[in-house]
Amino acid sequence: MRAFLGLWFLIVALGATVPALAEGRIRIAAQYGIAFLPLYVVQDQQLIEKHARSQGVDISVDWVKVGGGSAANDALLSGSVDVTSGGIGPALTIWDRTRGSLDVKAVAALGCQPLLLVTNNPQVRSIKDLTPGDKIALPAVGISVHARTLQIAAEQAFGPGKHEALDALTISLPHPDAATALLSGSKQITAHFSNAPFSYRELRDPNIRTILSSYDVLGGPATGSLIYTTSKFRADNPKTYRAFVAAVAEATTWIRNNKAAAAETYIRIEQSKLSQEEVQAVIGDKDFEFTTTPRQTFKYAEFMARIRAIRRKPDTWRDYFFDDFYDQSGS
Repeated sequence: MRAFLGLWFLIVALGATVPALAEGRIRIAAQYGIAFLPLYVVQDQQLIEKHARSQGVDISVDWVKVGGGSAANDALLSGSVDVTSGGIGPALTIWDRTRGSLDVKAVAALGCQPLLLVTNNPQVRSIKDLTPGDKIALPAVGISVHARTLQIAAEQAFGPGKHEALDALTISLPHPDAATALLSGSKQITAHFSNAPFSYRELRDPNIRTILSSYDVLGGPATGSLIYTTSKFRADNPKTYRAFVAAVAEATTWIRNNKAAAAETYIRIEQSKLSQEEVQAVIGDKDFEFTTTPRQTFKYAEFMARIRAIRRKPDTWRDYFFDDFYDQSGS
């Protein structure tokens, strides 16, 4: 009996040293802009908690805001968050760099919307007119989806191998700060490559005009931002992960069917000074589509592999996505 009890206490003691799964907790990083509206809806309607309860799990959900792709990736790599969101550029970068370790992959697309490069410089009508006196604000120099789109556009304008022709003009600045600077007429920046609602707000100023759209560069609607996480978090927290995926899918469908309410949600969560009518007009714009299906992301993957920004070229978009939406006709 003493031997049995000794063995039992040993098993209990050893079991106590085995770390428990983190099931029931999720920390999510979102960014600024209407592109991230599905995450705002998930947060506002507590959809993760709702879907978790259907599985018999109570989930604690924490939300943080980050200002660009670099910060989004740093938060995930440091373990500060479990799920992050960012442009296709940062998502492909972290997918490539973590293969064989954290194995980061995309969960879902956040939708399609045009990225617009706007300027207040009256001498600039296209990117060919930009000079060293111009400064282009974007979320993260070199790696953001805005930066990668600008590089693709530079090759189209200046020729193969000239993708870095405009890189020296770019500076990292969160969208809210960049929009404020551009509208103020500050000499800090003369151009801003952004997404809605910032570009829409800027274009209301008669001194600001569009000189580039991502849709023109890519030949049509394209995914700008993704949600991504580590394979370990997905494997260790299957119920939490399933609740998150279901929540994003529900939020995406809800936005399409409730544009007025979605606009109100955005204004409240973002604490935006834009009017209900302005935000609703953006959400209802014909160039916008809220969908979990990725569009034209593989064009970025091919480009980044060709310029060696990523070491391995994927064979298909499914290589850098988890299989939750494999049944969709992505690209």
